[in-house]
Amino acid sequence: MNTHRPDLSDAQEILAAQPFSVYLGARLVAFGDGAAVLELDVRDELRQQNGFVHGGVLSYAADNALTFAAGTVAGAGLLTAGYSIDYLRPAQGRTLRAHATVVRPGRARVACRCDLFMLDQDGAQTLCAIAQGTIAVA
Repeated sequence: MNTHRPDLSDAQEILAAQPFSVYLGARLVAFGDGAAVLELDVRDELRQQNGFVHGGVLSYAADNALTFAAGTVAGAGLLTAGYSIDYLRPAQGRTLRAHATVVRPGRARVACRCDLFMLDQDGAQTLCAIAQGTIAVA
């Protein structure tokens, strides 16, 4: 495992270096102690034809949050090895929040879980998807 453990500021710089994350307006709001929280505000162009947040946007948020959570225990230089996502209900709201936690750190792979919530205008959150994945340590 990488001995350098990035802090929130380091992780935010890594996120800012990802053009797709910048395009989506993603922000890392928490990072450390085996967990990471990624948020993004919902814009019309991130919705599908029925007005719900597109599943690909939720999938992006899960993938990135899983990897950042792994980074809290394994350092930088990680790649997603694989993940699965289950959509529980249509994503409606103002802000998407992906909260990922490390389930099992390993030398070569880190197993993580992510809960995806939609926040309404009052800040109330509704669980809309869950994901789990493994992150490869480079």
